Amino acid sequence: MSNSIGEKFKITSFGASHGVAVGAVVDGCPANLELSAEDIQKELDKRKPGTSKVTTVRKEADEVQILSGIFEGKTDGTPITGVIFNKNQHSKDYSMFKDTPRPSHGDFGWMSKYGNYDYNGGGRGSGRVTIGHVIGGAIAKKLLRTQNIEIISHVVQIGNIKAEPQEFDTLKENIEKNPIRCGDLDAAGKMEELILSKKAEGDSVGGIVETIAVGAPQGLGEPVFERLDGDLARILMNIGAVKGVEIGLGFDVANHTASEINDEYQIDDGKITTKTNNSGGIIGGMSNGMPIVSRIAVKPTPSISKCQNSINLEKMENEKIEIKGRHDPCICPRVTVVAESSTAIVLADHMIRSGFIHPTNLNKI
Repeated sequence: MSNSIGEKFKITSFGASHGVAVGAVVDGCPANLELSAEDIQKELDKRKPGTSKVTTVRKEADEVQILSGIFEGKTDGTPITGVIFNKNQHSKDYSMFKDTPRPSHGDFGWMSKYGNYDYNGGGRGSGRVTIGHVIGGAIAKKLLRTQNIEIISHVVQIGNIKAEPQEFDTLKENIEKNPIRCGDLDAAGKMEELILSKKAEGDSVGGIVETIAVGAPQGLGEPVFERLDGDLARILMNIGAVKGVEIGLGFDVANHTASEINDEYQIDDGKITTKTNNSGGIIGGMSNGMPIVSRIAVKPTPSISKCQNSINLEKMENEKIEIKGRHDPCICPRVTVVAESSTAIVLADHMIRSGFIHPTNLNKI
C-alpha cells in the first residue's frame, strides 16, 4: 500500500478514521524554517468537522502535536511528525457495513484487495486521513512563503450554481466570510441553501474547487516525465472524492481553436508574461511564471441516509441499506484546504528539486 508522495519533499500519511490517531511524517523540509504547531493548526482548523451547518456534526478539535523535527522554533532538517488523536468516534454506526459495502465508497475494493478491512468510518479510506495532506501542506505553504509564493483554493461551483470570477485579493478576503469558502458572496448564499436543502432530503451534492498559486518562478517541472501539471494532477486525483482534474482551461480546450486560446507572449514592465493564461501557468510540463490554476470535480458525499441497494457478501444476496452516522452533505468547503495543501506539497517539492530552495539549509543560497 502506498502512503507517501513526493521526491525531495516527501509526505507519509498514517492513521485511520476511527483509529487511535491520524497524521503525517514530512521528510525533506530544509532546516531553519520558522515553524510552530500554530502554523499547522490554523490550516487544520479550515478542514475540521463540526464548524458549520454544511459540514458533518462530528466534533473533533483536531489539535496537532508535533513529535519531532523542530528545535528552538525552527525546523532542524529531520523528519517532522505531526499527530492528531481521534476523540469522537462512533464506531457502532458502522457495524452493519462489515459485510455490506456502501455504494460509491471504497469498501468493496478494500475488502476484495486486502480482506482485513477496517470498515469503521471507512478506516484508512476515510476522508479523515486528509489530515495528513493538510499537515504536510501547512509546512509546504510556510516554506513557499519564503519565496513569495501564495496559494488559495475556493469553491467555484456547487450543483448547478456557479460563482463569478473574482480578483485574487478579493478571493482571499471573501472565502473567509462564508462557510462555503466561495469567493463570490452572492453565489455562496445560494450554494449554502442548496446544500442545506439536500441535507434535509437525506442527500448530498457535489461541486468544483479551484486552486490558484501565484508567485511561482518559471521552470518548475520537467518536460517529459515528472511534469508539473502531471504531478499536480496525480496528487489532486489522489484526494478520495475527486473524479476529475483540469489545468487552465482543461476540458474546455476541446471547444476552441489554437488562435482563440494560445497564450501569446509579451514584455510587461520588463518581464516576460503571456497576454492570457489559458494554459494555467504550465506549458510543456514546466511553469511559465503565470498563476498556476487547477480545478477538481468533487463528487457528492456517498454516505447519505436515503435507502440504497447493496449486497451482503457473507450471504451473497442483495440487500437494502440506510447509512446512519454523521456525514457532510457537501464536502467541497472542507476539500478546499486539502487541494490547497496538495498543491503546496507538489510546488515545494519542485522548488527544491529545481534549485530554487536549498535542500538542507534555508540559510544557505
